[in-house]
Amino acid sequence: MGQLWRYIKTVMGIIFRHPITGATIIPILPDGRIVLIRRQDTGKWGLPGGIVDWGEDLLTTIPRELKEETGLELVKICRLVGVYSSPNRDPRIHSISVLVEAEVTGIMAAIDKLEVLEVEAFSRDQLPLGNLSHDHDRQLRDYLQGLTVLA
Repeated sequence: MGQLWRYIKTVMGIIFRHPITGATIIPILPDGRIVLIRRQDTGKWGLPGGIVDWGEDLLTTIPRELKEETGLELVKICRLVGVYSSPNRDPRIHSISVLVEAEVTGIMAAIDKLEVLEVEAFSRDQLPLGNLSHDHDRQLRDYLQGLTVLA
């Protein structure tokens, strides 16, 4: 599988030669806990989110990805936390991610079982920082420090 992914990544790089755009969400439950997903591909915790589909805007991508990965509904987008564009931020491909804080509601469930192993809510002092997927450690730290980042 690893070799196939390297091949696909190379072909995508040749065809597109531009980063892929995506959204990452910091879902905040009414009680203040932050929702994370455990990823199927790495087994690591991370923030929900995904690629903006062709013909979609971010305001469509965010609630769709939130629902697919956590089962939760978007109440409102609270703020733009940052835009992360480092070529190494996602080990799979060069992607640019727009990070937003969002109020959410509903019942947590891993709807997309191909991508998500489990969904869990953490209080701020219980977040599993230090070994999150992608660059989500940095994204969460920036958020917790109240920063707005262009990186």
